[in-house]
Amino acid sequence: MNSLPHVATDELPITRKPRDDEIDCYGLTHVGKVRKANQDHFLIASLRKRMEVHQTSLPDVSRLPVGEDRVAFFVLVADGVGGGVGGEVASRFALEEATRYVLESLRCYYSADAGDEAFRELLQEAALRCHAATLERAASDPELRGMATTLTLFIGVWPWLYLVQVGDSRFYLFRDGHLNQISRDQTMARALFDQGVITRADVERSPWSHVLSSAIGGKQTEPVVTRLQNDWRNVHLFCTDGLTKHVSDERIAERLATMHSARQACEALLQDALDGGGSDNITIIVGRFVPRPAA
Repeated sequence: MNSLPHVATDELPITRKPRDDEIDCYGLTHVGKVRKANQDHFLIASLRKRMEVHQTSLPDVSRLPVGEDRVAFFVLVADGVGGGVGGEVASRFALEEATRYVLESLRCYYSADAGDEAFRELLQEAALRCHAATLERAASDPELRGMATTLTLFIGVWPWLYLVQVGDSRFYLFRDGHLNQISRDQTMARALFDQGVITRADVERSPWSHVLSSAIGGKQTEPVVTRLQNDWRNVHLFCTDGLTKHVSDERIAERLATMHSARQACEALLQDALDGGGSDNITIIVGRFVPRPAA
């Protein structure tokens, strides 16, 4: 979506739902400097009676239900793992399947006027169904055996946001100068830390820091659903570990604090990751609300 000029939030009420022209969101994906193929995929869309795709790395959106008042805003990030073509297929397939199941969940949510807990269960079930479909696809083709992917799924249903997390692709919130990682890395190193086996300082340098304990298509999947209240002051950041391997939280916060647009922030963070080594595929999505006077 297009970048917008900044208007101070105190000029407008901050409780109303943002209009379409007040959403500044941009995503990009890059192969990096070492890998031969990009196994990351992302999708940014608005959910209405049908889905309107704004930006995606998927090569073919004809299989998606694409497309009146916006009911939700939708972001998906997947980082594939697996040899050969498996990782790229896993991330692409997971995005397609997750999109299908989440649209079903939203239809159920609005038709049945489901409560928060019911909607959380629907989203968790969507991730589990995506996992089962990925396992089935891998079993049908020897070349795809062992394929798996992370999945970070964001649904903004004003004034709430829902996050579905599987794996270690991250979601951050930046507000008032503070960067907070909302997602929790589902890695073996983090599991060892939670068990008291290693210290927090050991987590990043552990050989298990990038070994997933939960993945779509993996031996185990444990989708975590989180609900937070959205805020006009929030800047949302989604990324795969190709960014966080090389760019510190401090540098990320600096970039978001001085951003002029979502696109400019993504491009600056990408360059930071490449300058830091670019050892993995890099996917970055930045989103924010930019209030504008009513026409």
